[in-house]
Amino acid sequence: MKKFYLLIVLACSSSVVFSQTLFTYGNMGVDKEEFLRAYNKNKVVVTDKEKSLREYLDLYAKFKLKVKAAKDLHLDTLQQLRFDMQNFRSQVAESYLTNEQELNNLINEAFIRSQKDIHVFHFFTAIDAKMSAADTASAYAGMNELLQKLNSGASDYQEQAKAISEKYKTVKAGDLGFITAFSVPYEYEQIVYALKPGQTSTIYRAKNGIHIFKVLEERKAAGSWKVAQILLSIPPGESAAYSEPLKRKADSICVALKQGADFAKMADLYSDDKLTFMAGGEMPDFGTGKFAVDFEKEIFSLANDGDISKPILSAYGWHIIKRIKQTPTPSDRTDATYRYELKQKVLQDSRINIGKEKFTKEIAAKTGFKKLNTIKEADLFSYADSVAAEKPDATVKKYPISNKVVYAFSKGNTTGSDWLEFVHEYKSNPALYHGETNAELLDKYSSVAVLEYYKKHLEEYSLDFKYQMDEFRDGNILFEIMERNVWGNASNDSVGLLQAFNANRAKYVWGASASVILFNCSNPKTATEAITAMRSGKDWKTVVLEGNNTIQGDSGRYEITQLPLGAGVTAVPGLISTPTVNSMDGTANFIKVLQLFDAGMPRSFDEARGLVISDYQSVLEEKWIDELKKKYPVKVNEAVFQSLLK
Repeated sequence: MKKFYLLIVLACSSSVVFSQTLFTYGNMGVDKEEFLRAYNKNKVVVTDKEKSLREYLDLYAKFKLKVKAAKDLHLDTLQQLRFDMQNFRSQVAESYLTNEQELNNLINEAFIRSQKDIHVFHFFTAIDAKMSAADTASAYAGMNELLQKLNSGASDYQEQAKAISEKYKTVKAGDLGFITAFSVPYEYEQIVYALKPGQTSTIYRAKNGIHIFKVLEERKAAGSWKVAQILLSIPPGESAAYSEPLKRKADSICVALKQGADFAKMADLYSDDKLTFMAGGEMPDFGTGKFAVDFEKEIFSLANDGDISKPILSAYGWHIIKRIKQTPTPSDRTDATYRYELKQKVLQDSRINIGKEKFTKEIAAKTGFKKLNTIKEADLFSYADSVAAEKPDATVKKYPISNKVVYAFSKGNTTGSDWLEFVHEYKSNPALYHGETNAELLDKYSSVAVLEYYKKHLEEYSLDFKYQMDEFRDGNILFEIMERNVWGNASNDSVGLLQAFNANRAKYVWGASASVILFNCSNPKTATEAITAMRSGKDWKTVVLEGNNTIQGDSGRYEITQLPLGAGVTAVPGLISTPTVNSMDGTANFIKVLQLFDAGMPRSFDEARGLVISDYQSVLEEKWIDELKKKYPVKVNEAVFQSLLK
């Protein structure tokens, strides 16, 4: 019964827009658009449109009557319901604070880029705001000269970087290996994915210095890899002579593995990798860019699951790698699971700021956002420096700018104290503050102010959000009043339930049924072992006792259609079913059939209680609805209804 009401609630909205009134209840009205919005949410293919609309109109009118009764009792002001409403609003509002089109564009872009890996060489020279003009000019001159040499075909990258460093300012050069989407900061990814193999980027000025990227090669995405390793480590600084005996030992281990030795046992015996040797050498899943290029290539050359590499030398020692599993990067754009994964990465990545910035500009115009000139920027910045090191509660109210308006909106404003509180909170959070200037912080604050105002007044700007909030509120108070007037009364009225049972005994009969023992097990393995023991003749009570609380047995009578028998299985006395696994928690259940009963046998009151309660609830509800209709008469505008049929 309650599930049925949930479906109605999710389809219904109590928001009224000015349009053609479809029906009234008391002095309240519901327009055509609101009704159609609710109806179309659960719209299905129908053969008789008029019948379908009239049936839903009846349901919707009853829904509105119940919500009206709940509001008359001020149930929407209950503290718990108001808390639920605010909590729901906080969760839902976030989904309305992004530009969906921009978000989809970023997801699609990430999908395309995830299909290939790019091998990148990187050049960098550091500069900062404190550097002299001469040093900055020297850094630019050096990187420009380096760029010219790279474009002329120079391929001795380290030598070129060394020559530029000696002539101008230090340039660091390094092989980044292969990268893919989300491997490097988005600003660098944008540059790299715009290049073809062999091409070099123009110089790029970032906050920390100047960058040049060169694309060496590209390949199909490597996907995700699961491997195990045996590591014979070489301590840092050891000579080549130290490596030789380890190489011979690695070779002998490889021979043993090829002759059938168990990899996990060999890892336990010989591997120096303290993080993996006890787990059979298994390493965490990894993908593009995790290891050095040469090491990656050796791993990726393993063609099949179970293949074992020859000894591979790295800076850490000699590795023997076993391929366990390789999962390709999904290539289907419609793969819902992969798109969700990409969406979560986009939302947590700096690239989402592009969409946010565009969205903020769009809503700023809607909110009437305007910067007033009541406070000079010099004062905003000066007092921001003063308050940064103090507790805002004790200080922000004392400054001359505290009560002056900084930004104005259609129905509100922000003041100097709001700005100073923002500055203090931002600068005191190391995860947020990275040395931004006050001017940069003011830009951030303007965006925050716009978003906060928009979020607070979201119902005014988004009808979808308003409808969703109205639906949740009406659903909450509907459940509350149904519990008070119907569900609770029906369950607690023992006399009424018994009278209803006695008046309708012929209705409460069994279908074909069985007496069974239902077993609930902690996992499928336990269930399988219990079934094996019982099929071998062990008493079920002994099996449950020996299960040590991992098995529970409960007897009961159920109609055959309710039993988890599986396709094609017929219930017979003594049958022990195969286990059914609960995908939510991994538990498993099965049954043992004790006795069969023919259809038509009468149920006792206790056996029929659930059915009687459901029927009695319907009786009480209809009686209540009749009372509400007398209090708030329902009148349908037939002309408007007929327009729905066209």
